[in-house]
Amino acid sequence: MIITDTHTHLYSEAFDDDRIEAIEKAIDLGVKRFFIPAIDSTYTESMLKLEKDFPGHMYLMSGLHPTHVKENFEEELAHVEEMLETHSYYAIGEIGIDLYWEKKYLKEQQIAFKKQIQLAKRKNLPIVIHCRDAFDEVFEVLEEEKGDGLRGIFHCFTGTLEQAKIAISYNMKLGIGGVVTFKNGKIDTFLDQIELKHIVLETDAPYLAPTPYRGKRNESAYIINVLEKLADIYGVPNEEIAEITTNNSKDVFGV
Repeated sequence: MIITDTHTHLYSEAFDDDRIEAIEKAIDLGVKRFFIPAIDSTYTESMLKLEKDFPGHMYLMSGLHPTHVKENFEEELAHVEEMLETHSYYAIGEIGIDLYWEKKYLKEQQIAFKKQIQLAKRKNLPIVIHCRDAFDEVFEVLEEEKGDGLRGIFHCFTGTLEQAKIAISYNMKLGIGGVVTFKNGKIDTFLDQIELKHIVLETDAPYLAPTPYRGKRNESAYIINVLEKLADIYGVPNEEIAEITTNNSKDVFGV
């Protein structure tokens, strides 16, 4: 059984004390493929080291996270482009719009999101979308950029059934993680109405740990809890969830 974690920040400072152990623990459980989203240029070197230390397991993305879009966002976008010219990446991400923390840089976030989508199209790469308190704003940009190779993952999907269908209409898979195990997560109430071909697994480690680890540091190993919850929701064996979602990740990332 090969499991794919399509979204994990294993280079995060949260893993500085036990990074190797945490990764090997996940690998031992069958998590063989880890897709690593970017935040900003300050993490580039640690991401590259992660790839070097675990060859054949780590697949990097390049991008500027919306919460890190500030006055210098043009410089950060230039760094994203520079890295794409000098290294192999499998997606542009994570990118999008986040209005949870503040709305001061909404305009800059919209510009950065759109520019990175256009960059992904030019490079024939998928995008990985971060959306928090911003479904309307994200969908507005996707509507402008739909077609012409637009594809990717709607990371940490927490919306409604209607919003799920809209995301899928833009050729996005839904990234399902720990929220599906929460009592108040809500997505578990309608997920069985979405075909498995539209689903990929993720952890967003070190964030959003699934039940029973909620509130603690998340790890890629805990994707097992997400997988088991989906197996329960869809009424199929764990192995089938692993196989279908891994194949879905291959469709997105091309590897």
